Amino acid sequence: MSKISKLGKIRFFVVALAVVILAFFSSLSFQEVIRANAETELKTATSCSFIVPGEFVPGSEKGLFINKNYPMESSSIKFSYYDNEKDKILTNREKAAVIASGEMEIIDESLNLTKEIYQETMSAAYDNEYQQKVGFEVESFEKIKVDGYPGFKIVSSYQSADEEVIHQTVYMLISKYRMFTVTYQRAEDDDCEESFAESAETIHVR
Repeated sequence: MSKISKLGKIRFFVVALAVVILAFFSSLSFQEVIRANAETELKTATSCSFIVPGEFVPGSEKGLFINKNYPMESSSIKFSYYDNEKDKILTNREKAAVIASGEMEIIDESLNLTKEIYQETMSAAYDNEYQQKVGFEVESFEKIKVDGYPGFKIVSSYQSADEEVIHQTVYMLISKYRMFTVTYQRAEDDDCEESFAESAETIHVR
C-alpha cells in the first residue's frame, strides 16, 4: 500500500490509541488482583516531561505530536496522564462523579499490571476499535523506574487489514496520585526509531 493512502489514516490511529488506552485503564479497576497501597508506597509527582524530537509538531489532539513531514511520515507521540483526584478537595457531586468513573481505582491497581492482563485487555480493545482482528501482540513487557517512580515499558505491534504493521512503545509511570504515559507509535517504514529512543531517554517525573 502506498505511503499516501496509508497515512490518510493517522488520525484514526491516534484516536483509536486514545480510546483503547482509556478503555484499558478503566478496566484495571475490575481486575482480580491484589490492590497496591498507592497512598503509602508511592511518591507524589505533579508533572512528567520529555523532549519532543525536532521533526515532530503539535497535532490537533491535546498531548499529541505528529511528524512534520506528514503525510509522508505517519509516526506520532502521545502524552497522557490520569489523576485519581485523591489529593484534591472535591465537592460531594465531584466525588460521586469520580467514584462512578472508576478512576480512583486506576492508579492503585496499576502496579499490579502484568503482561498477560495488558495483552488480553489491549488486544480485545483494539479488535473492537478496528472491528477486526489486528493481531495485537506484546513483544516485551519491562518493569522500570524513572526518577524513583515505578512503571512499565511496553513494546507491542498490531496490523489491520491491508495496512502496514504499527509499532508502539508505551512508557507508563506511576506516582501517588497521577499516572503518566508517553506513547511512541510508528508504521513499519517510518524512519524514527532513533529519535524515539533519544526522546525516551529524556523522560522525567517530578
